[in-house]
Amino acid sequence: MLKLHNTLTRSKQDFKPIQPNKVRMYVCGMTVYDFCHLGHARVMVVFDMVARWFRASGYEVTYVRNITDIDDKIIKRAQENSETIQSLTQRFIEAMDEDSAKLGIIRPDIEPRATEHVQGMLEMISQLIAKGFAYQADNGDVFYKVRSFNDYGKLSGKTLDDLRAGERVDVDGHKHDPLDFVLWKSAKAGEPYWESPWGNGRPGWHIECSAMSAELLGEHFDIHGGGQDLQFPHHENEIAQSEATHGCTMANYWLHNGFVRVDDEKMSKSLGNFFTIREVLEKYDPEVVRFFILRAHYRSPLNYSDKHLDDAKASLTRLYTALRGVKVPDTEIDWQQPQAAKFKSAMDDDFNTAEALAVLFELANDLNKDKSDQTAALLKQLAAIVGLLQRDPEAFMQGEEVSGELDIDSLITARIAAKKAKDFAEADRIRKALSDAGIVLEDTAQGTTWRRA
Repeated sequence: MLKLHNTLTRSKQDFKPIQPNKVRMYVCGMTVYDFCHLGHARVMVVFDMVARWFRASGYEVTYVRNITDIDDKIIKRAQENSETIQSLTQRFIEAMDEDSAKLGIIRPDIEPRATEHVQGMLEMISQLIAKGFAYQADNGDVFYKVRSFNDYGKLSGKTLDDLRAGERVDVDGHKHDPLDFVLWKSAKAGEPYWESPWGNGRPGWHIECSAMSAELLGEHFDIHGGGQDLQFPHHENEIAQSEATHGCTMANYWLHNGFVRVDDEKMSKSLGNFFTIREVLEKYDPEVVRFFILRAHYRSPLNYSDKHLDDAKASLTRLYTALRGVKVPDTEIDWQQPQAAKFKSAMDDDFNTAEALAVLFELANDLNKDKSDQTAALLKQLAAIVGLLQRDPEAFMQGEEVSGELDIDSLITARIAAKKAKDFAEADRIRKALSDAGIVLEDTAQGTTWRRA
């Protein structure tokens, strides 16, 4: 039985889908005004892994991850760049897709954009006003009346008395209560807007996910996920909006991945330790980054540093090294096989990828002792479930690009010729030149191979 840690109940629970063998999952995606950063990478990889494991376990999955393509930051950035909002958001959506593909992410089944679902948001806001959960303020904005929802705080564990104006909520003189949050913002001069019963304006951030998840997955669905930073106030507000509107539970299970830290400090632009995915991929192979993310349990903090990425690279290299020179047959996984069963047990225990990857190293150790085709097949098959080890080992070792204009194969041939001629000084010179370029030569009985350091 697959068990999930449910943020809502603060406990690990057996997963019981609403419909047999079907999983409906909504994950909060990116606000597209800049390049994706390491925190986004973790959300992408974690919930890609979750969807992959459900599918490997025989479930039919509908995975929705939204795109926020209208909000204050987007408007501000477009104005600063003197470009249209559509141009800005499309550019960064394309960049996000490129980064995601490099990390081995399977595209979600549905990627709704907020601007395409404004009508659903308008209908939900109208229902909330009609039911007494929302009101229009004197400045034209529409606010959700937090104290009208008795279960507010059930996800985050916060009580209304804990939530004081000036801490996690904005002080706005137009609100009836400092805790209230905006559902509809009246348009300011020069801003994009949609027509509404309350005047021209645009939706608030929280309402978009409530409206899109209901439209695409139903009013009551299985799993809602996202980063830990969204637990409050975003996900708390989603619950308040959705359950007040529909009168039923929004999602049965809430999954939140842990924060990304950089050298044991919170990642932030102000600290100068803020890294985009693109910056990291300039230094490290994308599969190394994916391995690094999966090596930690998804709920634990993830500490980024060059040291940890170098260690991840060395560890992934060990797995690929075990597969070198082994013919891998195309067979089905035998889940009764002890190590396969151990892998499954780890993944069924709240997606414990740390334990699951440990099984891959057990198989690699067995493969190093006995180059068994069946062991190699199982190693590749289990790794494939979490999106690893699907490249040719030599291609991984050698990297995707050749350093500078260096003709590595020709230099290796020249070194072999020098050794045959007993010109060991020349052979050593070539090896050093390659080493200085980050190329490691490995002499074996079958010949000389190379990999990146």
